[in-house]
Amino acid sequence: MTARCVMVLGTTSGAGKSWLATALCRWYARRGLKVAPFKAQNMSNNARVVAGGEIGSAQYFQALAAGVEPEVRMNPLLLKPESDTHSQVVLLGQVNDELSRVPWHERGERVWPVVAGALDALRAENDVVVLEGAGSPAEINLRASDIVNLRVAQHGDARCLLVTDIDRGGAFAHLYGTWALLDGTERARIAGFVLNKFRGDRALLAPGPQMLQDLTGVATVATLPMWREHGLPEEDGIFDDRGRGTGEVRTTIAVIAYPRVSNLDEFQPLKHLAGVRVVWVRSPADVAGADWIVLPGSKHTSADLRWLRSQGLDAAIARHAARGGAVLGVCGGLQMLGEALIDPQAIESNGPGLGLLPLVTVFEADKVVQRAAARFESLAGPWSALSGVAVQGYEIHQGRTVQHPAMAAAQPVLGHGLGWLSGDGRALGVYLHGMFEEPAVLRALFGAGVPTLDSVFEGLADCIAREFPRAFLDDLLRDPVRGR
Repeated sequence: MTARCVMVLGTTSGAGKSWLATALCRWYARRGLKVAPFKAQNMSNNARVVAGGEIGSAQYFQALAAGVEPEVRMNPLLLKPESDTHSQVVLLGQVNDELSRVPWHERGERVWPVVAGALDALRAENDVVVLEGAGSPAEINLRASDIVNLRVAQHGDARCLLVTDIDRGGAFAHLYGTWALLDGTERARIAGFVLNKFRGDRALLAPGPQMLQDLTGVATVATLPMWREHGLPEEDGIFDDRGRGTGEVRTTIAVIAYPRVSNLDEFQPLKHLAGVRVVWVRSPADVAGADWIVLPGSKHTSADLRWLRSQGLDAAIARHAARGGAVLGVCGGLQMLGEALIDPQAIESNGPGLGLLPLVTVFEADKVVQRAAARFESLAGPWSALSGVAVQGYEIHQGRTVQHPAMAAAQPVLGHGLGWLSGDGRALGVYLHGMFEEPAVLRALFGAGVPTLDSVFEGLADCIAREFPRAFLDDLLRDPVRGR
């Protein structure tokens, strides 16, 4: 078995590569084919725990769409930004400190054998591998060190779709400019252009697609609609304030969006709940009227806590709690809610916490990366509805958190050191990511649920089945050089 490869490239980040790749995974799986996703290198602080370690969330969901178990070969290289100039390198699911210290332009050749080997292994075990690029394949300043776009396409002998976000404007220029910066061999791999996020009268697109085809020889094969409510978690997690459940707003949830925020995609289900509004918070004014304040995960807890204080958000959170408002800290957010951060190995830095939970976090060299399951014990206050609810999810964190020895104890509410509740019941801290992806949690807190992931994947596949020409997606599986 040697899988055919279909690759989704984009003119920019955010053009819709992950969305389309996920839809293709489900579409080909519905054809009875064995499908696997693959992205050579992902730069994101949204990660999921799978067999062997952690991978980017996009490939995790693509694997689920394909109906297969997510695993580390599907995203062999994951870069998790810790600052504007440094990322933690995760290779085949495990942190690699040596590679984290290697300059960007030197890293590619060192990891390419691993990347190529992972793709080769997936091709040997599947009928189709759906590849996803990163950013744009026409970044000529990065061409020599490319290990995620056209080098992968060449290695996998892939036929490629080039997708652009027409809602941003300049879509035809983006498509033409990207095509023009490729060499002849690379251009031959582009099987079609895709316009994404279109709204309005499609007749107004003419004569653009035909003019573009006259210039390039490449047809615009699909125009995908603007569809904000498709249900797939955004790759980078953040979504705008236009997304909210139907009906009158009964609960406003303010999520702190600090610079190194991570795993925001786990809050996506809240966006689709009737009566719930989710807002992203970067200033004290943004928390006005909030019922909950959520401190999400962080790739650099100490730095994000300093940023939070510099914005005056520490005082805003304290006032919210004093008024009886609910506060939730997840992973790095849990660490921030404690009394102190202690860093004996200089992984992050020492500092005081927000003091809403009598906990102390010590940063240790070994990273916790594992799936976890537990059941909430009896809770008081605004979180009482969670009492007795079983949850499962995942842990990704560097610190270890314990009770402050000189203070009255917080109430442990999740076994195995996964969660604590403040004495007044207002502040809840958990290490377990993925809580809001649990239907039982949504029913307990909101009395409602959201569409299942499987129904979301079916909707994506239905969309591309409508919008692509009949048989085109099957034709993509033919040889990219000698086929048509």
